[in-house]
Formats: sequence, structure tokens, C-alpha cells
Amino acid sequence: MSQDFVIEAFPRDDKGRGASRRLRREERKIPAIIYGAGKEATPISIWHNELKKALENEAFFSHILTIEVNGKKESVIMKDLQRHPYKLLLTHADFQRVEKDQEIFVHVPLHLLNEDSAPAIKTMGGVAFRLKTEVEVACLPQNLPEFIEIDMIDVEMDQIVHMSDLKLPKGVRIPALQHGAEHDQAVVSVSKPKGIKADDAEDEAEGEEGESKE
Repeated sequence: MSQDFVIEAFPRDDKGRGASRRLRREERKIPAIIYGAGKEATPISIWHNELKKALENEAFFSHILTIEVNGKKESVIMKDLQRHPYKLLLTHADFQRVEKDQEIFVHVPLHLLNEDSAPAIKTMGGVAFRLKTEVEVACLPQNLPEFIEIDMIDVEMDQIVHMSDLKLPKGVRIPALQHGAEHDQAVVSVSKPKGIKADDAEDEAEGEEGESKE
């Protein structure tokens, strides 16, 4: 992973809804918490706009992040993010500490490779339908991928790609697959749009009708 994310944070002593509202309104910060790794949970606050800007980068969600509080740095991953129900505001964030020898569970984005050049799409009129945009993986922190690629070049018309078909980097697994075939969810498929399928069926029917009249 080539990109580093460093988040400036501040100790937070006041708790409760009133304190959180004041924090957001007066200081333009949001409450957050760091937990895990067998240590006591640490309440913190972070700049609202700084976090909002970082979230614009897809890689932020699948990277080991660095939170710096009073000069002390901790490696974490984001585990939860709460937003205002109707305003474009963040309201709370949860971060889990990362230990280099402990497996972590992270939702990683799925990227389609060779979508435009895949024969089923380029020459046969198919469309790639994304059924999942991310998948949860488990791995050690140093093996965490920024994303997982799905090569569409050999995906045929009406084919469905499942989680078990994904090519995972070394040391990375998909926990859901350990719970049986029924958890092997579809991630992408290629097929013609319904309208085009209907038109093709009508053309075939008309052709057969013309042949019968002859």
C-alpha cells in the first residue's frame, strides 16, 4: 500500500450528547473512539472537514491509518462511521487498533479490469452488472490489499462471478466462504439489458414466421 493517511486527533474528556453537540457546533470537530488490541478505549475528537476530505479517497477505507494524539501515533482501521440522517455531516467515528501479528477484518473495494475490452461486452453487447462493490477480507495488516481486481476479459455472456472466483493476494481470505456454499455471493455478472433481450427474441420470432410463410 503506497499511500499514508495521518489523522490529527485530540483527547476528549467530556462525554454525553450535549458535549458532542458542542464539539461539532463550536469546534468543528466530531467525537470518535479508538479501541481494541487489549487496551482501554480512548475517546478522541477529530477535525470534521479533515476526515470528510479523507473519505473522498476510496483507499481510506482499506488502508492502515495513523492517528496522532499529543505526539503519540497509533495504527488503526476505520470500523464504523456515523452520519447525520439528512445533513451532509459526519457525527461519530470508530477506529480499531491494529497489531502486526493479529488478523484484521476489512471491507475492500472491488475493481473491474478490462471491462471495455471484454468480448462479451465489446462485441456481444453485454453489460457488466455490479452486484457487490466491496467484499470483507481477513488478513494480517501487512497483507491488506487496497482493492481486489476482477478481470472481465474471459467472463462470458450470462456468466456470474462469485466471491469464490476472486483471485486473492497471498495471505488474504474471505471469511464468508468458510460458512458454506450458500454464503458464496455473486459479485458481478455479464448479460444483455432486458430491453435488448426482448428485441432479440422478437427478431427471432419474426424470422421464424417469415420462414414458415415461405
